[in-house]
Amino acid sequence: MVEINRWKQILNLCRFIVFLGIISGFMYMRIDHIYRSITAFIGLLIPEFFQRKVNPPEKLRPFLKPLYNDSTMAILGIFIAIHVSLVNVPFTTIDLFHREWTDADMISHFLGGLTVWLILAEILNEFSKVYGFTQRQVIIYAFALLFVLSIGWEIAEKLSESGISFIKESIGNKFRDLIMNTLGALLGCFLVIRRGLPFELTTKISYNH
Repeated sequence: MVEINRWKQILNLCRFIVFLGIISGFMYMRIDHIYRSITAFIGLLIPEFFQRKVNPPEKLRPFLKPLYNDSTMAILGIFIAIHVSLVNVPFTTIDLFHREWTDADMISHFLGGLTVWLILAEILNEFSKVYGFTQRQVIIYAFALLFVLSIGWEIAEKLSESGISFIKESIGNKFRDLIMNTLGALLGCFLVIRRGLPFELTTKISYNH
């Protein structure tokens, strides 16, 4: 119980940091950041809603498992709180992500890779209880899905450059983003295998039909 409370405290701290982002957005009337911070804040409240109010159907439980894992949601909260704060440092007009220090996106991609890989791996780990995936398969499939999502994100971002003036990234920058995503995922893999955080991999299940 103490450990769960600790993770919840971390998540609550992240919510508070994002809330500061909302206040900062209104202070300087940064409409984009007001929208971004409110969306992030609502997103970080969703786990609380599901844990208190929703008993998901059996078929949906593997997909929703990360929402019920406080440690996974705390890691998600850290990623979101840091990303929002990089885009607009609280109580300032500093935008490290797009203007003052454009390399700050490496931090977001690293944490994003870590978070997305952990969520994908946790979902696949739940499915392993039904389909008998080995630990190796869970890890490989999670990396494969992460790469698909990462490449899809970079393509979408590239296509949006014509409509968003401050997003102009070279092909080299795109490869760097993919590398940072991968490094974050490798850290997630280490945490799961060596530390059992934020979940423990299910051992191989044999089915004899």
